[in-house]
Amino acid sequence: MKLFEKPCDIPWGLFWKNQACRILSHGVGVALGKEHESRKRPRMHLAYRISESGYAKVKLPNVNNSSCFRNALTTFPLDRVDWKIICDGCGKETLDMIRRALPEKCIELVQIGNGAGTFNLALDWALGLNDSDVVYFLENDYLHTMDALDVLFDGFSMGAEVITLYDHPDKYDPSHPLFSYMDSHTRVFLGSTRHWKTAFSTTMTFAANVGFLRKYERIFRRWTSGRHPRDFAIFNELMEKGVCVISPMPATSTHGETAFLAPLVDWSRM
Repeated sequence: MKLFEKPCDIPWGLFWKNQACRILSHGVGVALGKEHESRKRPRMHLAYRISESGYAKVKLPNVNNSSCFRNALTTFPLDRVDWKIICDGCGKETLDMIRRALPEKCIELVQIGNGAGTFNLALDWALGLNDSDVVYFLENDYLHTMDALDVLFDGFSMGAEVITLYDHPDKYDPSHPLFSYMDSHTRVFLGSTRHWKTAFSTTMTFAANVGFLRKYERIFRRWTSGRHPRDFAIFNELMEKGVCVISPMPATSTHGETAFLAPLVDWSRM
């Protein structure tokens, strides 16, 4: 497959099902009315993946297994979100921390040793849920603002099928090989909590409808068949099929690596 062989038309209907909207000449979508605010919220599930190992990266001081897990518990509380946590080779200290916070039925202990393998386990679990449910796949080195869950609901209330809460700084880098494409194809939408924009790709931390995951399972499996997930390839192949990720502005989540923090938020205070 040759990624980005031709530009992809933005599938407006994907984001604004059964809702009147207008696209202004400068590319900003503005909702007319607030129908999406009254839509029934989907059932939300969290597939959290945690391990003791990882790539050698410079991260914020508050980005570690303990602080990121506590941040996720606060942002996605058990009374609002159904948890599943996949613990890959975790030691006693990490497991004790998890077991103090979550019931045993939420915890799965594995010895996989790579991110692609644990993502596929999470995907297996997600595909056993109802098509209308939403699953947020979350890696163990992300931080969130306290309103992240409500923002996530906002995005799905507009009809989106796949969302990232992370605004990767490569979207603003003129040296990026796809910067000119992004500049001419990015669209902005108005939600009930903040603005949203289309993005050509994201990381393996994202949220999606189960029906969407089922429809495009083969794409997710294809690019996670090795040890390392090829996230850029996943979302670019989806974009070739007319599917675009949307992300909030400003972001409500960031990857913890200091070189790639989402802009305009002081993540050191999370």
